[in-house]
Amino acid sequence: MTLHISDKFIWDFWHYEEAGQQHLYFLQADRAIGNPDLRHWNVSVGHAVSTDLRQWTPLGTVFRPSAEPAWDDYTTWTGSIIKAEGSYHLFYTGTSRAENGMRQRIGHAVADSLNGPWTRVGSGLALDLDERFYEEHAEGRWHDRALRDPWVLPEKIDGMYHMFFTARRNDGPKYERGVIGHAVSADLVNWEATAPVYEGGHYGQLEVPQIFERDGRWYCVFCNVAPHWSEAMRAAHDGGVSGTHYLVADNPLGPWQPAPGFLDGDTPCRRYAGKILRDPVTGRDSLLAFEDSGADGQFVGRIGDPIPLRLENGLYQLDVSPAEK
Repeated sequence: MTLHISDKFIWDFWHYEEAGQQHLYFLQADRAIGNPDLRHWNVSVGHAVSTDLRQWTPLGTVFRPSAEPAWDDYTTWTGSIIKAEGSYHLFYTGTSRAENGMRQRIGHAVADSLNGPWTRVGSGLALDLDERFYEEHAEGRWHDRALRDPWVLPEKIDGMYHMFFTARRNDGPKYERGVIGHAVSADLVNWEATAPVYEGGHYGQLEVPQIFERDGRWYCVFCNVAPHWSEAMRAAHDGGVSGTHYLVADNPLGPWQPAPGFLDGDTPCRRYAGKILRDPVTGRDSLLAFEDSGADGQFVGRIGDPIPLRLENGLYQLDVSPAEK
């Protein structure tokens, strides 16, 4: 059980289901690097398939940073996949060696099959930062320029495709600037940034968004760590926890607000970057996340089994006993 590759660290992932096959794409790095904190700078994208989200068959590396000098020649980080316009479309995060990985941009690649090969569309660059809406990297601000983790809805709304991503706004206290950014496109190639759909005020950043609808209500799953909560949020939640939570809205374009409490968090962080997926075994929603800190405090680097969820009055809770949490 679990998705574990003996010679790889595994962390953030995204999912696509087709014809009973569960496809997982995930960030990976060789365990030979030793220090798991270095994994972000030694990254490629792996692929595995399953029928039940529990027993996995790894299929190897399917995407990696550009081999030539480029905007994405240092890292290729978290993204999402949709099927549209007759092809599969991968949207991903990239950084460059020339900028020491400090400025994130969003890329686009296509394939005829979920097994690839994935080919960049032009240079691969789909979206750069628009300073009208989002914070640029500068000394004394955040540790990097946040423009990453794209999540693209597969169906158009009002004739446009909609992309959501992690970013930070230009004003406000440091740990209240985290927003869910937004861009639109008519053709999946030419994207225009717009104002964020969630304007922040609660967290310094909201990582790895996943946006979906259930029973007429919209959910934006995200993850973050307690030190990046606003002072007010930490005061209201006993200092905060690290893990996966979500925003709620009546419309994918907002307004969004954090759900009460926190879905799945702990200190130190046990699970991170979770996504809410339909469990093919039970037919119910479940939380799938990567395992972060083990009992010994060391990074684990594998993806756990689905955790049952309960949805009541439009709000999610883990459907497990206290001992199982």
